[in-house]
Amino acid sequence: MSVRRTRRALGAVVAAGLIGLAGVGCSVGGGGSAAAAGEAAPAPAGTVRVSGALPSAVEGTKIVVGDAGAPHTVTVYADPRCPYCARFEAAGGAVPAGRAARGELGVAYVIASFLDARTGGTASARAATALRAAADAGPGRFAAFRAALFAAQPAGEPEDAFTADDLLRIADRVEGLRGDAFDRAVRGGTRGAWVADAERAFEESGVGGTPAVEVDGEVLDGGDGLYEAGAFGRLLDGALGS
Repeated sequence: MSVRRTRRALGAVVAAGLIGLAGVGCSVGGGGSAAAAGEAAPAPAGTVRVSGALPSAVEGTKIVVGDAGAPHTVTVYADPRCPYCARFEAAGGAVPAGRAARGELGVAYVIASFLDARTGGTASARAATALRAAADAGPGRFAAFRAALFAAQPAGEPEDAFTADDLLRIADRVEGLRGDAFDRAVRGGTRGAWVADAERAFEESGVGGTPAVEVDGEVLDGGDGLYEAGAFGRLLDGALGS
C-alpha cells in the first residue's frame, strides 16, 4: 500500500471517530457541537511569546512556524470557527510551539473553512484570510494573531462571526500587526484564492475534521488527549519515538 493510501486510510479512521464521539472535534460529517466543546481559555501568554519568537513562512497552502530544516514536522488542521480548535490552541497546541523553539520540529498549519458550508456564512473564510494576512505581516504576527483569534472566538459557531471590524479589533491586540496591507486584506478578502486552496488541501488530506494533527505525515489519533497539554505531550513523544 502506498504512503498516500495509508494516510488516507488513517484519515478515514480518525474521521469516523470524530463523527462518533461528539467530545473529540468538529467533523465534516456533522459530529461535535459547540455545547460539548465548552469554553476555551486563551493560550498562555508564555506560549504566545515563544511562538512569536519563531520564524514563519507561507509554503503553498500551509503556514509553517519554526525551522524549515527541523527533523520532524507536526501539521495542525484547524477551522477558525471550530470550538474544539480553540480548546486545542489553549492546551495541546502549546506543546508543538515549545518543541519548535528547541528546534525539534516545525509546525505547519492548514487553515480549513469547512464550517462555512456546514453551518452557513463565510466567517471561517474571513478569519482564514486574516490569518494569512498576519503570516505576511512579519515574524511572530501569525502566532500572536492566531492565539488572539481563537481566544476571541464567539460561542455557537455563528455565521456572522469574524466580521472585518471584529478581525481588526482582534488584530489591535497584536503589536505591529495593523497596517495598510493587513487592513486591506481583511476588508477586501484579497487572499480568497489561498483560502480556497487551503480548504481544498484540508479536504484532500482525509483527516475528516478539526482539530487534527499529523506527525511526519501520519495522523495522530489523539482523542481527548488533544485538549490537555501533558497528555498531548506524551502522545507526541510516542509518535516521535522519544
